[in-house]
Order: sequence, then structure tokens, then C-alpha cells
Amino acid sequence: MATRLVQINMKAHDDSVLGRFWAEALGWGVDSEGPGVTNLEPVGFDYPDPAAVCIDIIARPEPKTVKNRVHIDLATTSAAHQAELVAHLKDLGATLTDVGQGDVPWTVMADPEGNEFCVLERRPIYRDTGPIAAVVVDCADPRAMARFWGEATDWTVHEVADEHASLRSAQGVGPYLEFVRTPDIKSGWNRVHLDVAPYLGDDPAGEESRLRALGATDPGIDQSSISWKVLVDPEGNEFCLLSPR
Repeated sequence: MATRLVQINMKAHDDSVLGRFWAEALGWGVDSEGPGVTNLEPVGFDYPDPAAVCIDIIARPEPKTVKNRVHIDLATTSAAHQAELVAHLKDLGATLTDVGQGDVPWTVMADPEGNEFCVLERRPIYRDTGPIAAVVVDCADPRAMARFWGEATDWTVHEVADEHASLRSAQGVGPYLEFVRTPDIKSGWNRVHLDVAPYLGDDPAGEESRLRALGATDPGIDQSSISWKVLVDPEGNEFCLLSPR
């Protein structure tokens, strides 16, 4: 058994407005499961498929107070493309932001609700990822996180070092999942988190037990009213185990 990364979950004050921003930013389509839930995926996409990690935006009233520990890196193909994309994102409502990055070749921005993301300079490794180059997670120990997530999912570990680790789907398509060492300490619930799902036909309860054996733990909340399972990884990052589809 194994899970696969299927989407990131993002909280928002206005899910429909933020959904329109990210749909236009990525060139994706917009769907909705109902009031307060906006789903984004590539046009013509057959969910779930490792060619893309979708975005699920959920309306919540809590304000954003700290830098997100999970963010998106966007891919570009040239310096001109990077400049054009930054200008386009500004027109959509994004702003430049400073998270202490210093003088770097990528551009750090924030979406209309303050969620940080990066517009990368051209990097050959991301030439075939689609608009999202990577889903990036801040952490204290990239090696340990790569070990957990590499065993938790069927994604392949590509690089492991003290400061950075990366994984990609076993099919070699779609964005990377990257772990970057940061000195920041996690505080509160992550406003952006990962969602994983077993394969169709797999037993969700058995998959939950397997994830717990790998080091996932319970967040200590009442989950009686939801159909999915919320767990936390070894560094305390919440993630959801969805039903297989």
C-alpha cells in the first residue's frame, strides 16, 4: 500500500476570490464542491494524476499571522518569461514580499491573501513540471522528512542533503515535493497543508495504520464530523488522508 500526494489545501477568507487568482495565475480551471470550497486543477485533468498537484481552497475566518510553512514555486523558461509572469501576477493582485531572502535570482511574492510563493528563474530541472515547479515545505531536518514522506508515498526521493531534499512522483511527471531547512519554529496550524490519498481499492484504515507506524501521529482534535483523517508528520505538519478515488 502507499499514498500519493494529490493536492494542497489552502485556507482563505474568500475561497472564490483566491481561487480565481490562482486559476488565472496557473492557467487552470475552477470547480466548487459547494459554498466555501473551491477546487483548482488543469483543464481536462483526470483527478487524481501525478502530472499535477491540485489546489483545494477552503474558507476559514482565522487570519494569517505567520509565514506559511508550505508554499508553491512557479516555473519559468527564461528571464523574459520570469519577468512577464511577475508582471502578470502583479496585475492579478499579487505583491512582492520580503521573507529574508536577500539577493536571490528568484522573486518572492504573496497572493492577495498574503500566502507566500516564489517565481523561479529558469532551471532545467523544472522544464517539464507544468506551471508549479515544486511544493516546498519548511522543516528542521530535510533528511528525516524525505525519509518519512518517501516511505509514506510512492514518490521517489531524488536528492537528500542537510539543507534540502526533494521527491517526485514515481512516474517522473508533475511538480517536485521539496523540504528546505529553516530556523523557524512551527507555531499554530498550517494554513497550507498537504493532502494525500491511497490508491483506489486500498484500505484507508490500513493505510492510516501504516502511516502511524512510519511516524505520523494524531493532532488531538475531534474528527467525528469529517470523512477524511487528519494526521501530523514527524515535524508536526498537519496533512489529510483522503478517501481513495
